[in-house]
Amino acid sequence: MEQFVEKTFLDQPFFRSLLAGEWSRPFLQYFAWQYAHYSANFPRVLGAAIAAMEPIDDWWIPLADNLWDEAGRGEPGRSHALIFRSFLVTVDPSARNLHPTPGRWPAMGEGVRGALHAFLEFFRNATPLEAMAAVGLGSELFAGRIMGVIGRGLRHPHYQTHGPLDTRFWDLHAMVDEPRHYQLCRNVLGQFASPQDLARMVEVGQAIAWSEAQMYQGIYLEGQGR
Repeated sequence: MEQFVEKTFLDQPFFRSLLAGEWSRPFLQYFAWQYAHYSANFPRVLGAAIAAMEPIDDWWIPLADNLWDEAGRGEPGRSHALIFRSFLVTVDPSARNLHPTPGRWPAMGEGVRGALHAFLEFFRNATPLEAMAAVGLGSELFAGRIMGVIGRGLRHPHYQTHGPLDTRFWDLHAMVDEPRHYQLCRNVLGQFASPQDLARMVEVGQAIAWSEAQMYQGIYLEGQGR
């Protein structure tokens, strides 16, 4: 999975151009709004995964814990939506004046729309093990690394010319949330060690990861010329 992620994510133009400081201000704003749509819809993805779980605590609690993190674990000002908004307004100050619901935002692009559709359709018919592998191996295993790279890229001096960008959203996921989310999923996945189960887990993980990688590629292509 780590080799797959290296090739599928980090070797694509989206990440290379980000780290090189090549994004224009309009492209940076386009990315921020597209990720706003993805982040706002991610709790729906987790809810769909929970619906595919076995009705026993060990299966659904890891995903419910992930969902609770999205809500800031009930602490005022700690929801991921609010933390992301603190990043968004440093990229596009006009976000302060827009209604906080996605219906009032700039339109969602096909890259994000396609990824969300792929995730939700997958969980509709997934077995519990497939659903846990999709979240654990297809996202949480490498999400901290990917979000850490994005946070590091966003701190490039070129992107600070209009004022420093608030990267707490990316850093929080990279250093705290994602490693714990993966470990909770792994506690369940580790109970399945047959060659058939392991092969299916990797197959599912790569398919879901590929859909997410295509989202970033879609954002990159849609944002060209901005």
